[in-house]
Amino acid sequence: MYLAHVARRFGMTVLVAVLAISINFMIPRLMPGDPVEQQLNQLAATSGGQLGDVRAMADAYRARFGLDQPLWRQYLSYWSDIAHLDLGYSLANYPERVGETIRAALPWTVFLLGTATLASFAIGTLLGGLLVWPSAPRIVRWLGMPVVMLSAVPYFLLGIVLLFAFAILWKLFPAGGAYPFGAVPRWDGETALAVLHHAALPALSIVLASIGTWAIAMRGMVVGVLGEDYVTLAEAKGLPPRRIFLWYGLRNALLPQLTHLALTLSHVVSGAILVEVIFAYPGIGYRLYQAIHAKDYFVIQGIVLLLSVSIAATMFVLDLIYPLIDPRITGRRR
Repeated sequence: MYLAHVARRFGMTVLVAVLAISINFMIPRLMPGDPVEQQLNQLAATSGGQLGDVRAMADAYRARFGLDQPLWRQYLSYWSDIAHLDLGYSLANYPERVGETIRAALPWTVFLLGTATLASFAIGTLLGGLLVWPSAPRIVRWLGMPVVMLSAVPYFLLGIVLLFAFAILWKLFPAGGAYPFGAVPRWDGETALAVLHHAALPALSIVLASIGTWAIAMRGMVVGVLGEDYVTLAEAKGLPPRRIFLWYGLRNALLPQLTHLALTLSHVVSGAILVEVIFAYPGIGYRLYQAIHAKDYFVIQGIVLLLSVSIAATMFVLDLIYPLIDPRITGRRR
């Protein structure tokens, strides 16, 4: 039964991946304008019109990148390149390869989004449980509700407010970037402190906007646990309130929250686009914004492909783990 469940879920994952990759191929090509001519026109404008015949150069570059071929041939070439793990060249930063662009930006995004997501998950989950737990300190409810209300504020708007207050008005944090301008990142304590200093404001904007969402979800799940027999039995045994809350309340309400965490982490590779743009943070989201602005087909395809594959893989792993965690979840069709 479990093997049939695995095979069925694997087939669904492959189908989703094929559809996502096909849509990923088509969307950039539906964008108006010619990306090659746009790049050459921008280059001609900055060089004072010394490029010569831009149209002839554009034709040559289209042939170089395979953009002069019929759409169906481009589609087959796209699948062939994916099979060989070749994402092509960046149109805007030729001869830089798309893989190099992603490898340079991905660590910054994983660090920023991964840290912010895990921090907001831990704080929000604990806060959501305490908001409805009978023996929780009253101060938690006083402080909890304003924090929950922040979930209605977009994270990029919080980023703008934090940027103005702490980088422009009070100058406590840098206004942008991932490390000081002109510095060469090294594996040492000074660089680590500089990176943390630059990441503080964008991470804080994400955490403040996310805590409320995690807290609200956890609050509803803990409410359903309060009336369970095992909680009543633990209280009758005289167990410490902290142990009852953590092991009988929070633990048994945590499974849906972990599912949400896994899905959220699968989106980490896409970056927080608006936050990264506001703070000029050199992550995947900022590179995707630049690629869309420059109509850089291959960088857009590479980043969206990374996101699609990560989500499909995460869903597949969750489908495999669920029946092992909870035997009541099976792959049988009703």
